[in-house]
Amino acid sequence: MIGRYLSAMTEVLRRTAGENIRLVRFLYVDHGGIVRGKSAAAARLAERIESGIGHTRAMMAMSMVDELSPVEGMGPVGEVRIKPDPDTFVTLPYAPGAAAMLADQVSPDGTPWDGCARTFLKQAIAELAAEGYELQASFEPEFSLGRHEGASFTPIDESLCYSATGFHLAHDYTIDLVDALIKQGLEVEHYYPELGHGQQEVPIRHATALRAADNHVLLRETARAIAIRHGLWASFAAKPLPEQAGNGAHLHASLWASGTNAFADPSGQYGLSSLGYHFLAGVLAHLPGLVALSCGTVNSYRRLAPQMWSGAFACYGPDNREAALRICSPIGSAGSVNLELKPVDSTGNPYLTLGAFIYAGIDGIRRSLDPGEPLLVDPAVLDPSERDRLSVFRLPSSLGAALDALEADSYLMSVLGALRSTAYLAVKRSEAAHFSGKDVEYECRKHWLNF
Repeated sequence: MIGRYLSAMTEVLRRTAGENIRLVRFLYVDHGGIVRGKSAAAARLAERIESGIGHTRAMMAMSMVDELSPVEGMGPVGEVRIKPDPDTFVTLPYAPGAAAMLADQVSPDGTPWDGCARTFLKQAIAELAAEGYELQASFEPEFSLGRHEGASFTPIDESLCYSATGFHLAHDYTIDLVDALIKQGLEVEHYYPELGHGQQEVPIRHATALRAADNHVLLRETARAIAIRHGLWASFAAKPLPEQAGNGAHLHASLWASGTNAFADPSGQYGLSSLGYHFLAGVLAHLPGLVALSCGTVNSYRRLAPQMWSGAFACYGPDNREAALRICSPIGSAGSVNLELKPVDSTGNPYLTLGAFIYAGIDGIRRSLDPGEPLLVDPAVLDPSERDRLSVFRLPSSLGAALDALEADSYLMSVLGALRSTAYLAVKRSEAAHFSGKDVEYECRKHWLNF
């Protein structure tokens, strides 16, 4: 482990010198879902990789509108270090002379800090490994591309979903975006113009859980940066334009053991193994609280509504795109079966989202939970009594309701830990209070600016 770390560090220093890098950004995602960080000068990079950069604990109590929540242990007293992971080093094609690494926040003595979101995902990965499994995952992000003109966001086009016109109008931007992603080691699976005006989708190929979350951060940063260089603006807000389709970031995942997809069973219903059903059932059981993490802003709940293909009801089904959890049909081989979690968007911290998803699935496996019968129709077309009979219920319709569900979920609160869960609830309740009583225009503007 130490040898690998030293080798990665040596490679970072070699590339920094060879590629004339002058500043290296150490990036993390806070509880507000904002990508933040500090940068180290190349001349002191070796020291800063080892020690991290000093940082106030208070930043993990900062909201998406830069309001500081009163959280014990995250005030003006106390220090953490932003410590980068050398394995994540990338030069930034859109920022000549700059590079970046994803970072953990650690205590001054180098030990993990309980307020760090990336550390939470690492803990979930270790817990899953103790059960004998590794999770492969990918986010399926949508974003809106347009022009930032004063207080207005104007989409670049009014093209139809998947239309060739949409490809033409965004072509120059898209090619630059794909090139920049490839140069950072991200494998682009697909690209297409989506339903909303100016809406784009660029899924990245699945990877191990930590890499998948890191990739999602890099994609967000790259899409925004390339847009700026084109005189455009890219927004990952869930509903930057209230009258248009929302931007999701559906999560696809499967469990693997000894090189085999543990979710795949050709003899199982819809090709899913009994292990897969237990995992699915755990996610369903904790989904009301989990969406407080995966749909992390007030604006998220404009998207998370019935018949918006966002998974607004707690249920599952084979290729049911209105169910919160979809069993995806295999593509290419039976081993490609995976689960898709639909109530996810890019305003949620990807490390918290993926970590909580893993922990929920582990709970389902350990307790051999049964998800009940699959739903083969749009849950919104069922009458309420039929939904009750099938135990299909509406997920929280506001950030406040989702936070209440999270706080009531003793298991998720326990795995998050006292400091992290307290800080997250405080930050998100402050955001709910900030936007309470504000009009839709104000809410959407703050979100398309900051995400």
